[in-house]
Amino acid sequence: MLKKSLDYKKAGVDIDAASQSVEMIKKWVNLTKRAEVLSDIGSFGGLFALDISKYREPVLVSGADGVGTKLRMAQILDIHDTVGIDLVAMCVNDILASGAEPLFFLDYIALGKLNPYLVELLVKGVSDGCRQARCALIGGETAEMPGFYTEDEYDLAGFAVGVVEKKEIITGADIQRGDVLIGLPSSGLHSNGYSLVRKIFPPTQYQLGDYREELKKTLGEELLTPTRIYVDTILDLIKNVEVKGLANITGGGIVENLARIIPSGLGASIDKKTMPDAAIFKMIMELGNVNQQEMYRTFNMGIGYIIVVDQLYQDKAVKRLIKKGECPIIIGRIDDQVSGVKIQ
Repeated sequence: MLKKSLDYKKAGVDIDAASQSVEMIKKWVNLTKRAEVLSDIGSFGGLFALDISKYREPVLVSGADGVGTKLRMAQILDIHDTVGIDLVAMCVNDILASGAEPLFFLDYIALGKLNPYLVELLVKGVSDGCRQARCALIGGETAEMPGFYTEDEYDLAGFAVGVVEKKEIITGADIQRGDVLIGLPSSGLHSNGYSLVRKIFPPTQYQLGDYREELKKTLGEELLTPTRIYVDTILDLIKNVEVKGLANITGGGIVENLARIIPSGLGASIDKKTMPDAAIFKMIMELGNVNQQEMYRTFNMGIGYIIVVDQLYQDKAVKRLIKKGECPIIIGRIDDQVSGVKIQ
């Protein structure tokens, strides 16, 4: 008796679909091209020619991240063209904290079943994010993994590389008592704390599609709002104002992320009355019975980026940020009488 013939497609991996995906995403990749990009999509490696004539001592800054369980919301609602923005934001906002200009980005998409139309939507989001961050999408990988993910599941990972002049790297080392903390509003939860959120709001199609008066939108629309990308604002600011420290408020919330840039012997006092009145955080706190300390070490609480400047430059920094269309908020100061980050 002859055994039935097997091939890769019958095993669950469709090479033809992968090739179709590459063709479909080319237009989105091309929209992100910079003059320094030397390769086309489909090459074994992405080529980027750094213009070293612009720098005395260029330092490359790299970062990697994912979107986390926010992806579950996208998969339930069948909305996939925004999580790519989150992916880019989580990476570029991190390297930006060193004062680095993002140069290029790579993505990794793993799926249970390769659907070219889904891949195109995901890459479109990545392309949108890269254009906001002014960086080039120069490569990536799509992996079909049947048996590891279900047919409706996927995961995303991203990798960003930027550059900064060595003498202009922002580390927080010069932060001192009396320095001012300026907060830039977030667009909501960004991409953090979703495992806790899913405990409070069980993610079903009905629940996520429910209109919430306090949000003025559906819960799903709120939870899928893309993470803000602060590249244009921050790069403009550091060219015009002396900035001592930058903190991207991601996993760990304000408490953990701000503490990462404060020198030993100093702390930060945050005035909670200055925090934006964002309804989603109030809902989470009340419905989940989450205490204040846990909220501030899990979520951004309406502030997605924190800038530290000398009090002498406070007004100049605020004016510059307003000129860029921001709504900066003085949320606190550096203090030598507190340890870590104190919310009061």
